Amino acid sequence: MIAFITRRLALSALIVVLAVSLLFGMIHLIPGDPASVILGPRATPELRAELNQRMGLDQPLPIQLGRFLGNVAMGDFGEDPFSRRPVSDIVLEQLPYTLVLVFTAIGAATLLGVPLGCLAAVRAGSWLDRVTAVLSVAVIAVPSFVIALYALLLFAVRWRWFPAIGAGEAGDYVDQARHLVLPALALGIGWIGYIARLVRASMLEVLEEPHIRTARAFGLPERVIIGRYALRIAILPTVTLLGLGIGTMLSGALFAEIVFSRPGIGKLLHESVMTRNYPVVMGTVLVTTLFFALCTFVADVINALLDPRLRESESRP
Repeated sequence: MIAFITRRLALSALIVVLAVSLLFGMIHLIPGDPASVILGPRATPELRAELNQRMGLDQPLPIQLGRFLGNVAMGDFGEDPFSRRPVSDIVLEQLPYTLVLVFTAIGAATLLGVPLGCLAAVRAGSWLDRVTAVLSVAVIAVPSFVIALYALLLFAVRWRWFPAIGAGEAGDYVDQARHLVLPALALGIGWIGYIARLVRASMLEVLEEPHIRTARAFGLPERVIIGRYALRIAILPTVTLLGLGIGTMLSGALFAEIVFSRPGIGKLLHESVMTRNYPVVMGTVLVTTLFFALCTFVADVINALLDPRLRESESRP
């Protein structure tokens, strides 16, 4: 197990370095001069050159990338040229809002999607199975930003059931929960369909396995067979999907945070790109990439714990 974790950590570190290097180059291809945006159009060439030198933008791109990765390894994400605050402080202030939104959305989608998938598999071919299939495809097909707009118009503007914008007052958890409902709904409703369809397909395959037929032959109750023997194996692809889904939701959170005017790293990234604030953009991208790699690593470890065959397959030469 230790060798498995070590290999996964090395792979995750390689993914982070490659992703950050690629995004670093893409960000610098965006048209516009950060110094002109920060100082204004009337800034003299000398002032722009001085700011570019202070931000390290006068160096070749490989040197900038190497310096950035070296500073990150030392825990330094750079400085915001507007507020002169450390980028790490700015990103970490916004990160909790996005994490609460993402985990609420994926948690609700899992609590609904897994039981729906199990019921659809156990009652394959029934009306429940057909209704679940139709609803799953429907919610998957609709983009999250469209759901966000309709949720805002219906539940906040027309019916006034939930607040339209913001994250709620600090310390008032009830108010924060009410502000969280609509963004989490818009972000997570599509994943209910993904999870339900995947659990159904995996469960149907597992229910045909010999050990399930043996358990039924011994007269075990159906709920025990489903919960203890079938679901434990059928849930493995879903665990992998959830690991990727949490990371993917970070990008989807951008639309929810903009539509509902909610603080978070998605909205911070959008504002930083619009103002050519390279240090904050790179800090936000780095934190997002690290979180995505962490989610996939945790999903791999959970899969290995649930299914020892994965560890054995990687230990073979």
